[in-house]
Amino acid sequence: MAVYVDNMYKFPMGQFGRMKMSHMMADTTEELLAMADKIGVARKWIQHPGTVNEHFDISMGKRELAVRYGAKEITMRAMSMIAKSKRLDRAAADDPTIPRR
Repeated sequence: MAVYVDNMYKFPMGQFGRMKMSHMMADTTEELLAMADKIGVARKWIQHPGTVNEHFDISMGKRELAVRYGAKEITMRAMSMIAKSKRLDRAAADDPTIPRR
C-alpha cells in the first residue's frame, strides 16, 4: 500500500499564480487521511471522497513533507493509471464475473 504525489505543478493546470500544486492520492482512504494528518492538510479539503478519484490538491511545501514521510513521486500519467486500476478493482469487486488481477 502507498501514498502518491504527482507532478501536476509542472503543467499550467497545477499553477495558480505563484502557487504550484500536486495531487496526493493513496491506495486506501485510511492511508490518504493518515498522510494528510501527518503533513497538516485538513481532512475537509479531500476531493471526491469515497470514490476511486479521492485525493487532495497540495502545495509544494506539503508535497515535500509527504515525500519525506514516504509518499512516492510519480507522473500525472501514472496517477491516472492508478485511478484506472482502482476503478477496475472496484468493478471486479461489484461484479463477480469480472476476473480479478
